[in-house]
Amino acid sequence: MKISPAIKGIITAALMIGMILLIFNIGKDADARLQYAVYAIYALGIVWTLVTFRQTIAYTGSFGNLFNQGFRCFIVVTLIMALFYGIFNYSHPEFAEESAIAYKEQLLAEKNSSKTPDEIEEATHSYKRHTIWLLFMVLFSDI
Repeated sequence: MKISPAIKGIITAALMIGMILLIFNIGKDADARLQYAVYAIYALGIVWTLVTFRQTIAYTGSFGNLFNQGFRCFIVVTLIMALFYGIFNYSHPEFAEESAIAYKEQLLAEKNSSKTPDEIEEATHSYKRHTIWLLFMVLFSDI
């Protein structure tokens, strides 16, 4: 049975989402290094796509062939994960609240800060409103 790179991308994204939800359900007791397992699943999904394509008769030995297959898997995973992160963070507004508190503490801890307390409050409020967009920017800036 031949599985297309897009289907492999969907399978890879589903495994990544499963791992993320598992880490989330473990909570604060989870080791931070567990998040590397998500990246490992991502890499293994792309490697799986490339290795299985290499064993087909369509493989000509060119870099372009492999790149094409890997990119198809990569783009499907990236789009699904962006959608997942958006929905997940939208359904958990407490993340924005916690992040805004940490941001405010960081601003208050700066020794050479030229911001007044009102400016810090305004920056914190703006940060909280734009948390989801910040996450999307971080996600897509890594691409």
